[in-house]
Amino acid sequence: MGKGIRYTDEFKRDAVAQVKERGYSVKDVSERLGICTKSMYDWIRKFHEPEDPSADISDQAQENRRLRAELRRVTEERDILKKATVYFAREAK
Repeated sequence: MGKGIRYTDEFKRDAVAQVKERGYSVKDVSERLGICTKSMYDWIRKFHEPEDPSADISDQAQENRRLRAELRRVTEERDILKKATVYFAREAK
């Protein structure tokens, strides 16, 4: 029994890109290209560069800062509205 078809690295990278960048399922890409899903998973493991975890952490830190600032602003608005409610309740009496 032979080894089968040899695919170029370019072909493999394109197949991986269809899954990772374009959002197709491994099964769909495998069927369309006529390869087994195990080969596809092997190619993904070999050719897909994992995202930089430090970039993800800095994105999270930036998002945390933004959310904290928004929380401060909304809390301040709420406090102002509470004070205004008390003020106008006294004026109405």
